[in-house]
Amino acid sequence: MFEFITKRSFFINVLAAIVLIVVLGAIFFATLGIITHHGKTITVPDIRGKNVKEATEILGKAGFEATVRDSIYADTIPALSVYDQAPEGGAVEKVGRTVYLTINKTIAPMVQMPELVGLTFRSAQMTLESRRLKVGDTSYQPDFATNTVLKQVLGGKPVKAGTEVPEGSAISLVLSSGTGNTENPVPDLTGLSFAEARDALTASNLGIGTVLTMGEISDTAAAFVVRQSPTRVNAQGDINTVRAGETIDLWLSAVKPSADSVHP
Repeated sequence: MFEFITKRSFFINVLAAIVLIVVLGAIFFATLGIITHHGKTITVPDIRGKNVKEATEILGKAGFEATVRDSIYADTIPALSVYDQAPEGGAVEKVGRTVYLTINKTIAPMVQMPELVGLTFRSAQMTLESRRLKVGDTSYQPDFATNTVLKQVLGGKPVKAGTEVPEGSAISLVLSSGTGNTENPVPDLTGLSFAEARDALTASNLGIGTVLTMGEISDTAAAFVVRQSPTRVNAQGDINTVRAGETIDLWLSAVKPSADSVHP
C-alpha cells in the first residue's frame, strides 16, 4: 500500500510540473509581442541640429532610446548639438530601438598646419580638407608658377607648416598669377641693404632669385647689394626691362660699394 501511494504521488507531481511548464510557456508567448513591441513601428524624428538634451527628450517621448556614439567638430552648428543620427530621421523603426547620436564638440581640436607653398590651388585645397581645414580668402601676386601657392596666412599673419591651428580654421592663400605681359625697367638695387632691396623688389612685384655672398657676412639683412643680375643698364647703355613676377639675382657684401660703382 505504501509503495502504491508513493508512486501515485510521483506521477501527480510530474503531471503538475508539465502543466505548469505549458501554462508558463503560453503566458510567455502571449506576452512576447507586447514585450518586444512586435509589429509596432513608428517614424524616427529628425533631431539633427538640436541640443543633445532636447534631442534625447524628443526621442524618449517618441518611444526611442538615445545613446551618444561619437563626437565631431563642425563650426556650422552650436556646440553639443546633434551632428548626425542613426537611424536617420524619417526612418520607420520599432518602438524602443536605440538611436545613436554624433555630437558636435564644444572646443575645436588642434591640427598641424600643412605645407602648402609650392602646391597648386587644387592640391592645397585637398590638403586642407584632409586636415579638416578650409580655404579662406585668395589673392594673387605675379610669379612664374601660375596658380601655385606663394603664402599661407591665418589671421592676417603667415603661418608655418607644423604650427598647431584650430580645426575648421580658414587659411587664406596668396597665389601666383604668372608673369605679367608689361615690361618694366629693372630697379637699381646696387648700394642698398639687403632688407631695402627686398622691399624694393616686393614693391615692383619682383622676386629675389639666387643670393650670393662676397666675403664674410654676420648680418645678411644689413649687408649691401654690390651686384645684381640683370643689371639696370646693359652694355649698350640701355635700361633693361623685366616682367612682374620675375626674379633678380643678388650679390651681397658687408662693405658698401663706392659711389663710382653704383649705376645711376
